[in-house]
Amino acid sequence: MKPIGSVCIVGAGAIGSLFAGHLGTLCRATVLVRRAEHAAELNAQGLRVSGKSDLHTRVQAATDPAALGDIDLVIIATKATAVEASARSMSGHFPSARVMTVQNGLGCEEVVARFGDWPLISAVTFMSGVRHSDVHVEYELDTETWMGPWARGRASFADVKQVADLVQRSGLKARAFEDLLPAQWSKLLFNSSVNSIGALTDLPHVRAFAACDGLTDLGHLVRAMMDEGKRVATAVGTTLYQDPWEMNVRAVSHGQTGNDEYAHVFSMLEDVRSRRPTEIDWLTGAVVREARRVGVPAPIHETLYRLVKARETSWQR
Repeated sequence: MKPIGSVCIVGAGAIGSLFAGHLGTLCRATVLVRRAEHAAELNAQGLRVSGKSDLHTRVQAATDPAALGDIDLVIIATKATAVEASARSMSGHFPSARVMTVQNGLGCEEVVARFGDWPLISAVTFMSGVRHSDVHVEYELDTETWMGPWARGRASFADVKQVADLVQRSGLKARAFEDLLPAQWSKLLFNSSVNSIGALTDLPHVRAFAACDGLTDLGHLVRAMMDEGKRVATAVGTTLYQDPWEMNVRAVSHGQTGNDEYAHVFSMLEDVRSRRPTEIDWLTGAVVREARRVGVPAPIHETLYRLVKARETSWQR
C-alpha cells in the first residue's frame, strides 16, 4: 500500500487545524479554506497548536483545490452544513486520494459520494479545541477519533488502519473499526440529545445534564431522549458500541475535572449564540428520519428537532 505522503484538510476550524498541525509534522500538509485572507495568513505564518500539544507547522493553504496538486488523503473537517459545498469544490480534483469525513451525525458520506468516486472513510471525533485565530488553535480535549470504511463505499479496513496509524503517530488519538456504525450511532445519540437540549436551554455541558434526583432535573429529559434513540438504533439493526447515557455521565463527571465553570460548550450552542444554521438536520433530524423509516415512535426527538428549527427560523423575523 502506498504510504501517505500528503494530506489536505478541508476546513481549518478547530478540528481541521488540529489535524493539519499534527499531520503536518509527518507529511506534506495542505489546507483548503474559503477565504483568501485565511489562506494568506496560513501560508505566511504557518499553524500554531498550543495546549495539549506545542507545535508550529508549515502548511500550504489555498481556496482552489487545483493549487494543491494531487493528494493521498483528504480529511473533510467542516461542519456538516458545509460538506456539500466542500465536496462540490473538490469535484474533479484529488483523483488518487482517500477521503475521510469527520462530522457529527449521519449522511455526510452520501453527500461526498455524489461529487467523486473516492474511497470513503467515515469518522467521528471526540477531540476538541479552541480556535484563537486563523493561525492558532488550542488543543483542549485529547480524546479519540473513531474511523471505519464507509459501508457503501470501496475503502478497505487496511486503508482505515493506515490512516489511524498516521493520526496516532502525529500525536493525536485514533481507533480503527471494521464497522463504524455502532460507534457512529453511539455518538449520534449522545450528540442528538445534549446538543439540541443545550441549544434550547443555552446551557453548556454542565453536571445538570446527568442529574436525576429532583422533578425538575435536566437529566430526566436527557436520559429519556437517549433511551428513545436507543430503541431506534435497535430497530435499524445497530448494536451500540457505547451507551450514550454513560458517555454523558462520564463527560460531566470527569471532563474538565467535573467543574461547571469549564463545561464544554456544544458546537450547536455556539451556532445558536452566533445565529448560524445548526447541524440539527444531521443529528436529531437524522434520528427522526431513521425512526420514521423503521416505524418507531420518537416524539422527544421530533419535539426537540422542531423547537431547534423554530429557533433558527426566529432569527429571520
